[in-house]
Amino acid sequence: MSLGEFDLIRDYFARAQDAPGVALGIGDDCALLEIPPSEQLAVSVDTLVADVHFPADAEPYLVAERALCVSLSDLAAMGAQPRWITLCLTLPAFDEAWLAGFSAGLFSRTKAYGCSLVGGDTTRGPLAISVQVMGTVPVGQALRRKGAQVGDGIYVSGPLGDGAAALALVRGELETTPSESAYLRERYFQPEPCFGWGHALRGIANAAIDVSDGLVQDLGHICSSSGVAGLVYLERLPFSAAVNRLDTTARYQAALAGGDDYQLCFTVPAARQSALEELELTAFRIGDVVAGSGVRCQLNGADYPISKTGYQHFG
Repeated sequence: MSLGEFDLIRDYFARAQDAPGVALGIGDDCALLEIPPSEQLAVSVDTLVADVHFPADAEPYLVAERALCVSLSDLAAMGAQPRWITLCLTLPAFDEAWLAGFSAGLFSRTKAYGCSLVGGDTTRGPLAISVQVMGTVPVGQALRRKGAQVGDGIYVSGPLGDGAAALALVRGELETTPSESAYLRERYFQPEPCFGWGHALRGIANAAIDVSDGLVQDLGHICSSSGVAGLVYLERLPFSAAVNRLDTTARYQAALAGGDDYQLCFTVPAARQSALEELELTAFRIGDVVAGSGVRCQLNGADYPISKTGYQHFG
């Protein structure tokens, strides 16, 4: 069986467009979206390539979940509310079972996060998925990389290193317990965007970013944008039980440079640390913003050499 592009869109991706803010959805040259005057539009896009960002033979349901979750994480990092997405899907061939699974996984996550698919494109070629996410945030309240100040505490929203450990598991390079294996697979295919944190940190954090490429590299973006330096204390890094099984060097390398964790890294000034502590969320203070540039690490007071800072597409 072979379908044309528009039949494929109709059968697998066109849904009733009754979501808030959607004046016109799939089926025309453009979607028409309505944004409240008191809010700004936050837009980001991520591309995932088979056997680079996910195994080509992975279940399509899980591939769709991963593609949407990692893309939505950018909205969470800026304190935005997810609203709409577009999807560009490049397929090597028409595969009814694959499309059915992918579509089901995608719509399970759009429903969970309250966003709607409003457009996109399909084409033939090596398997690749681009998801553009759009959200709204109150005017002037978006979290940004720029804004960290000397004296801020550096925090993360949860355990680090899971992404690197999960990738090793998916590749068959890591053996662990059944429960930890299930945990890591979930962290790989269904990384939870930190929307609760992103919304709560508006008005508290001076700067924020999601940890997608590795803590050192992503914290480095905050530092370079803000004209400051970061000092990270390795003994304070939070780890899951699965990552704690790794040897010390592998554990720190996974946290510092592994990426794919999708936790938030953020800075908070001393004057607002009590407000942070009053949140019904648990943050981990892992360092301090200091004068200078770049990111340095220490372990029990001694400088710790950084051999790799994070993921590089063209490195």
